[in-house]
Amino acid sequence: MDALKTAFLNPIKSFKLRYLPLLMIYFAYGMSGFSSIAETFWVKEHLNLTAEALVSLGVWLSIPWTIKMVFGQLVDSVALLGSQRRVYVYIGAGLIALSTILMIGLVGNYEWIKFASIEKVYILASVIGVIGFVLQDVVADTMSTEVVDRNQPQEIVEQELAMVQVLGRLALSIAGFMVAGVGGWLAQIFSYETIFKISLIVPLISVIGVTIVKLDIAKPSPINCKILCGGLLFAIFVVVMGYSNLDYSQEIVFIVSFIVISYMIKGLIDDLDYETKRKIIVATIVIFVYRAMPGVGPGVTWWEIDILHFDKAFFGTLAQIGSGLAILGMWFLSDWITKKPISWTLIMLTIVGTILSLPIVGMYYGLHHWTEEVFGFGAKTIALIDTAAESPFSQLSMIPLLTLIAIYAPEGKRATWFALMASMMNLALTAGGLFTKYLNKIFVVSREVIQNGVVISHSDYSQLGKLLILVTSINFIIPIFIIWLLMIKKDTD
Repeated sequence: MDALKTAFLNPIKSFKLRYLPLLMIYFAYGMSGFSSIAETFWVKEHLNLTAEALVSLGVWLSIPWTIKMVFGQLVDSVALLGSQRRVYVYIGAGLIALSTILMIGLVGNYEWIKFASIEKVYILASVIGVIGFVLQDVVADTMSTEVVDRNQPQEIVEQELAMVQVLGRLALSIAGFMVAGVGGWLAQIFSYETIFKISLIVPLISVIGVTIVKLDIAKPSPINCKILCGGLLFAIFVVVMGYSNLDYSQEIVFIVSFIVISYMIKGLIDDLDYETKRKIIVATIVIFVYRAMPGVGPGVTWWEIDILHFDKAFFGTLAQIGSGLAILGMWFLSDWITKKPISWTLIMLTIVGTILSLPIVGMYYGLHHWTEEVFGFGAKTIALIDTAAESPFSQLSMIPLLTLIAIYAPEGKRATWFALMASMMNLALTAGGLFTKYLNKIFVVSREVIQNGVVISHSDYSQLGKLLILVTSINFIIPIFIIWLLMIKKDTD
C-alpha cells in the first residue's frame, strides 16, 4: 500500500514551478483535438475537396513537422524582443488563434471570410495552425532540457530529465483523454461555430505558463546556415516528391531524408569531444532501431472484424480503455522508469511488449476456442484483458527515448538538437512502415471486397499467422540485440 501511495504521489511531488510553461504547452497541444470531430463532419458536409485534394493537403501539413529543425535553429539563434523562448510561444499561440478565427469565419459563413473560396481559406487555416503548434512544440522540447539544473550529480540530472518527460507525456495524454469524448458530445449539441469559439481556449492555455513563470535567459548560438538553408531545401524536395508519381518515391524520400538528417546531426556534434560524440551516436542508433520495428499491418484488424467479429463499439471500448490505462501506467510507473538505467528499461519494455503480443498470436491458432471451452470466456474477453495489461506500457517507451535525447542535448543548440532527433524518430516510423509494407508483400493478407453486389476480392488470412510470429520475433530480437551490443556490453567492457 505504501508503495502504491509513493507511486501515486511521485509525479505530484516531482513537479516544480519552472516546469509549468512547457507542461501547459503540451497540455494545450493535447487539447487541440477538441474540435477535430466537428471539423471532420463540417469538411464532409460543406467542402468540395476531392480525396486527391485532401491527400495533397496532408502533404502540405506535413511540411512544418518535416522542417522542424528550421524552427529549432530560429529558437536557438534568433532572439525576438530580447526573448528566445517566451516570444516564440506567443507567436505560436497567435498563429493557432488566427487559424481558429478563420475556421469560425468559415463555419459561421461570415462576410469578412469571403476573400477567397472556402476551400482555400480552410487550407490556409490548417497550415497556419500546424505552424503554430510546431513552433510551440519546438520551444517546449527545448525547455524540457533546460529546466533541469545540470550542476547536480549526473544520476540525479538523468532522473530529473526523465521525470520532466514523464510529466510532459502525462500533460499531453490527460488533455487528449479529457477532450476525446467531450468534443464529440458537444459537437452534437452545439453549432460548429460554438465549438471553434470554445477552441480559442487552446492558445490561451499554451501561454499561461510562460506568462506567469520567469524563464531563464538562454544564450543564443550562431545561425547554422547548413541546417537553416538545408532544411528549407529539404522541405522543397519533400513537396516535389509528394506530388510526383515516381516509382519508389517513398523509399527515395526515406533515403534522402536519412542522409540529410544524419549529416545535420553530424554537423551539430562535430565540436564535441570523442566520448560525448560516441554516446550521442549510440543513443541515436538505439532510438532509431527501437522506433523502426515493423507492425503487422491492417490485416490483423480485418481478421479481428471478419473472424473474431469485433465491431465498432468494441474497438471504441478497447481504445477508451487503452488511453485511460496508458495514463495510469505513466503515472504509477514513473518512479520506476526514472530511476532505472535507460538500457534496462528499454529491454524490460521490449520483453513485456513481446509477452503481451502473444495472446493475439494465440487467438489466430485457436486460443479463444480453448479458453471458451475450459474457462467460459472467448476472444473479446482475451482482447479486453490483453489491452488492460498492455496499455500501461504503451506510452512508457517514449520516456527513456526522450530522456536519451535530453541528456545529450548540446548547450546552445538544444532546440535544433531536439528538432533533429524528433525528425529522426519520425523517420524511424517511416522505416517501420516500409518494413511493414514489404513484409505484407511477402505474407499476403486480403479481405473480402464487394462492389455493386459482386465479390471482387476474397478474404485470405492463411498467411497472417506466419506474419504475426515473424513480426513478434523481429520486435523482440533486434531491439534486445542492439541495446545489449551498444549500451550494455560497451559499458561492461
